[in-house]
Amino acid sequence: MTVPNLIGGALALVGTSLIAIAALGLARLPDAYNRANAVSKAATLGVVSVLLGVMLLMPAPDTVAVLGLGVLLQLLTMPFGAYAVGRAAYRSGTPLAACTHRDDLRGRDR
Repeated sequence: MTVPNLIGGALALVGTSLIAIAALGLARLPDAYNRANAVSKAATLGVVSVLLGVMLLMPAPDTVAVLGLGVLLQLLTMPFGAYAVGRAAYRSGTPLAACTHRDDLRGRDR
């Protein structure tokens, strides 16, 4: 086994683990805001890690171009999507978890 194959396999394994952690956070965290944060961070890093691992395992120019575009789009769109979900949840009146100590938007126009 070559070094790129080992690194690619490790990246794919790490990415898969991060996606599983995001799924666990989605099921276990107390409110929509924490869930959106967990999914946006862990799943984004997981998908990017898997795509980079596949790039190393299959280094054909076509594959690298398509997966590189996938990495770029994932990094550009996921933060905006998570922001939109959090904003929509807040504007619709979704309650914060009881353990939340601050609400910087309280009193502002929803």
